[in-house]
Amino acid sequence: MPIPTPADPVPSTTAALTDALFAGRFDAVHAPWRALSDDASFRYPADAGPEERVAGSYRRLRLINQTLDSVEELVDDVEALAALHEWLCPTEGGLATFAGIHYNLFLGSLLDHDADDRRDLTPFLTMRHTGIFLCTEVGHGNDAARLETTATYDPSTGGFVLHTPTPAARKFMPNAGTAGGPKTGLVAARLIHRGKDQGVFLFLTPLTDDRGALPGVRIRRLPDKIGYAVDHCLTSFDHVRLPPHAFLAGEHGRLAADGAFTSSVDKHRLRFLRSIDRVTPGKLHMSAGAVGLTRTALTIAVRYAHTRRTTGLLGGQSVPLFDHGSHRTRLLDALADTYAVTLLHRAVLSQWVRGGAAGRADDDRLVAIAKAWITWRGRAVAVECRERCGAQGVLPLNGIAELPDFYTAGITAEGDNLVIWGKAAGELLARELPAPAATAPDGRRLDDPEFLQALLGDLEYIWHQRASARWIQASSTTPLDRWNAAVGPALEMTSAHAECQAARSLLSAATRSGHHEARTLLLAVHRLFVLGCLARHAGDLLAEGRITADHVRELPDAAEAARAELAPHALTLVDALAVSPKLLDRFPIARTDFLAAFDRVTRHARTESPDERGDIDVPAP
Repeated sequence: MPIPTPADPVPSTTAALTDALFAGRFDAVHAPWRALSDDASFRYPADAGPEERVAGSYRRLRLINQTLDSVEELVDDVEALAALHEWLCPTEGGLATFAGIHYNLFLGSLLDHDADDRRDLTPFLTMRHTGIFLCTEVGHGNDAARLETTATYDPSTGGFVLHTPTPAARKFMPNAGTAGGPKTGLVAARLIHRGKDQGVFLFLTPLTDDRGALPGVRIRRLPDKIGYAVDHCLTSFDHVRLPPHAFLAGEHGRLAADGAFTSSVDKHRLRFLRSIDRVTPGKLHMSAGAVGLTRTALTIAVRYAHTRRTTGLLGGQSVPLFDHGSHRTRLLDALADTYAVTLLHRAVLSQWVRGGAAGRADDDRLVAIAKAWITWRGRAVAVECRERCGAQGVLPLNGIAELPDFYTAGITAEGDNLVIWGKAAGELLARELPAPAATAPDGRRLDDPEFLQALLGDLEYIWHQRASARWIQASSTTPLDRWNAAVGPALEMTSAHAECQAARSLLSAATRSGHHEARTLLLAVHRLFVLGCLARHAGDLLAEGRITADHVRELPDAAEAARAELAPHALTLVDALAVSPKLLDRFPIARTDFLAAFDRVTRHARTESPDERGDIDVPAP
């Protein structure tokens, strides 16, 4: 007779929520990067200046490279690179930046184009040389298809002459400084072939060696910026000669042995987009970094709110900050947003990884929309959380002071958020969006997740109709005037589209969960998130007959009921975000022994008091 085995234990609510938040991939994909970020060698000293931080980030990038079984496998694994950004951005953002550039933009682009036996990748795979990416120019950012840098084909050698023809064509902000050792770049330049402009392609270009810039390469270090410490530079080229294999070729453009140029892509813009195809995974990585920052900011603020005590309503009474409704409301709303940005990122990443060529345009658009929404909404959460930590929140030693500034890179890089939303808005506006089912809202409840989800779809349709009407009404004007007339409601439509997708990701996570309490909490988070979105547009929904006046009156109470349901579980909900305990231990306000921890980290600070009495000598006038 077989020996009976006990049933599998029911996972804790925290574990079930973590499983939902990480789409069941925490152990396989995320845990290794969290463990790496916990390693003391992957931290810079708290008092390190920008130069020390930059140098340390490059050293740690080489340490990462040494831990990899296969560099090529990491380069080809969008999910793993996204996880790298998610875990390293809150603790070592410069390192995450350099890793994304080297592995995704540089090596990824090299490996995605035609192989060339004359091109030795060993220095880049072993990181004897750091790879960087030089695309945008001082005069050309989001209009990068109009870049001015030229690479002129030389028929006598089969190579190219790389040149910066105007000051506006200088490459803007690549990490081309001397820190980190020798660097080689992929330079986006306009191929001039036998007197004809063939569009923008990438060219493999050595930039520096151990002594500095190579002949013909001009590198000027830019002033320090807010956010992560990165050696941003202004870079230009003075007739730099490149060998034939410097040209990254593919079906969008190749040179035959006799020098003839061929391409299966007619339009220059499409040739350029194919050359920089790795920018789209880069958007996923930027989103992942923002998710990591947001999870960290919320965890610190909620833990502090449960530890820091303040005056209650009765004399002599003290209560945790979280017991005050004004404080708790802001943090619970931020919690709902944090879950939304996290699960939207998981859904978009999964869709992009699974997607094929047939739906790539739609997937690329969703990646761009999500990147903008996640970085914007995440920064709003981080600002809120920092403010809820009061004066302690502005001390960098508490781990939250600088977090809002770290979103800047994600908001700007891989396409400025507002610009990529404008492009997405135009594409969404061109769709035929079917009208929502004309069901009467009477009798529908604000605790019905399907009704709430449908209302977000209604909002997208409402703004689509308004943008379309503006577009049609301005049909006799110039294309720019016509777009300017429609862009306001079109951007509102794009925002509604992002919120609808985020809410759907939340609802899907809830319905998939097999854990009763986790599912109940996720549904409450979904409800609170959607009600917050709807409250900003209650008048629009009422005017279009999608909700009733009673619904408008009930909105604040429905949101407060969701908060009341979540409040007792706030610590469980933030524990499920899986921010590393070792990271949190570094920040006094994130610890349960906050006062003792704060005293320990400030004990060796410079003192202004000559003795235990606390007297300060004031010089005589």
